[in-house]
Amino acid sequence: MTTPFGLSSTATTNTLVLGQKDLEIIQPPDDAISCLKFSPLSIPQTYLIASSWANDIRCWEIQSNGQSVAKAIQKHDAPILSCCWSEDGSKVFTAGCDKTAKMWDLQANTFVQIAAHDQPIRTIHYIQRPSYSCVMTGSWDRTVKFWDTRQATPLKQLALSERIYAADVFGPMAVITTADRNIQVYSLDQGPTEYKKIESLLKYQHRCVSIFTDKSKNPNGFAVGSIEGRVAIMYVETANPSVDNFTFKCHRSTPQPPTNTQDIFAVNDIAFHPIHGTLATVGSDGRYSFWDKDDRTKLKTSDVINDQSITCCTFDSRGQLF
Repeated sequence: MTTPFGLSSTATTNTLVLGQKDLEIIQPPDDAISCLKFSPLSIPQTYLIASSWANDIRCWEIQSNGQSVAKAIQKHDAPILSCCWSEDGSKVFTAGCDKTAKMWDLQANTFVQIAAHDQPIRTIHYIQRPSYSCVMTGSWDRTVKFWDTRQATPLKQLALSERIYAADVFGPMAVITTADRNIQVYSLDQGPTEYKKIESLLKYQHRCVSIFTDKSKNPNGFAVGSIEGRVAIMYVETANPSVDNFTFKCHRSTPQPPTNTQDIFAVNDIAFHPIHGTLATVGSDGRYSFWDKDDRTKLKTSDVINDQSITCCTFDSRGQLF
């Protein structure tokens, strides 16, 4: 499985059908998955990467029939908490509990350190703008750093009020949320600059954040999920925030009589469909749900999967796979 990315793998594909159109990925990590990302539109093939608490980052090719082919694997010295792709699909970036971020050149199968923090790195994102490109890392050391992968020191470093718990990047916008539930929005076009600080609608710890776009595919807001089984939909610019911004409950059990108590589960990840703009949430109740934020309706909820928490989710860049 440690073959170079460009070579075919000897691993056989797994055709175990879980549902009508569900296929299980072969050779998954040996511990909890921390992050999932499909390859960008810039490459014709579809690849999936997964980082895990088993200290590794794995890559599979997803064939047109939905079957997977294991391609390659690399390791950190501690659990990996986040991963992302470069815009051209030639490189993968990882970050984790060993306080480092690394760059995986998939064609050359090289894996080199490109960044470091004083505490574990919770998030990593690739930024591609017309005038520059860089890698953004967010850490529990309360800093966000922006790196040119060819340099040993960051291009820019920003101090935040608390540990970074979640972040997202889309085009000219970055959103970061911290342990004290502060939300920072950054403009990226002329270099990373703070654009706005937004007060969260959620009263409990944030677990995830995901940027959404308008009909022209320009980022105009974000969804934040919390440990309280609730998601907030928030617009960056709105004339009526009390009307446009809202929260909804999710990943909770049905109230049971006579006390009508219910179990509440964390929202572990949020992903927006790249074409339709609907969103998916996954939770510690072992379910995934699809929502229409514009109509404020639930579209579908899955059955419990394997009686285990679902830690993360992602759509492919063409909107055909989840």
